[in-house]
Amino acid sequence: MIQGDTAMGEARRQDRLWRLVGMLRRTGPMRLGDAAAALSVSTMTLRRDLSQPRHGLALLGGHVLLQGGPPGESPYALEREQDSHAAAKRLAGHHAASLVEDGDTLFIDCGTTTPHLVEALVPDLALTVFCYALNIANLLSHRPRTQLLLLGGLFHPASASFASDEVLAGLRRSRIDKAFVSAGGVEAAFGASCAHAHEVPVKQAAIASARRAILVVDDSKLGACKPAGFAPLAAFERIVTNPPREAAAADALRRAGARLDLAGD
Repeated sequence: MIQGDTAMGEARRQDRLWRLVGMLRRTGPMRLGDAAAALSVSTMTLRRDLSQPRHGLALLGGHVLLQGGPPGESPYALEREQDSHAAAKRLAGHHAASLVEDGDTLFIDCGTTTPHLVEALVPDLALTVFCYALNIANLLSHRPRTQLLLLGGLFHPASASFASDEVLAGLRRSRIDKAFVSAGGVEAAFGASCAHAHEVPVKQAAIASARRAILVVDDSKLGACKPAGFAPLAAFERIVTNPPREAAAADALRRAGARLDLAGD
């Protein structure tokens, strides 16, 4: 009887997950509570379902979403990349956080280095922060003196970020003290680049609206190029990174006129 109950429970779980996949394909990402209500289960039950082998589903920032991106794109690149070069990203993020002052209005980009910046911010700073990524918004939402402005639009699972004309219009109307921008590659001639084309206009609007634009990358990005270029080196006041393991790429950036701020120096 116990074995039969277990099999029945597993069948119900599988049915819920398939129904959830169908809902997400129709509606896009859903809040965990809304998804649970639509399936007539508790949020605890749905969390437990999602912790088991899944049908291409992810739980991020209190939202349930499909992991797959556009055709041909590797599933959920953010999840794959977040542990890559983690120590270097932490160094760069902590150094960037030291540049933030009480009362600043910030733009904080998507990616896997900028979360370390948010985590290193002095807790009691009064800040206004624009962001367009769920992982960044989730971290900022726990800061009592931070006014969070989450820029919405079409959700892109590969970078857990949003993009729309409304995002761009909002950024262009804003006056930002410091824009902390991420990149997948930083090269002397090509400048800063990223893997996802939808991020390009958002990054460019933030840079254009900011008094100071600061590129925050780990040293593995130095000398690399990604498909979508978004800014020349001259667009940035400085490049914040960890001490590079390969000196040649950093030297090439300096010769091209970039200022490198090395964490720990």
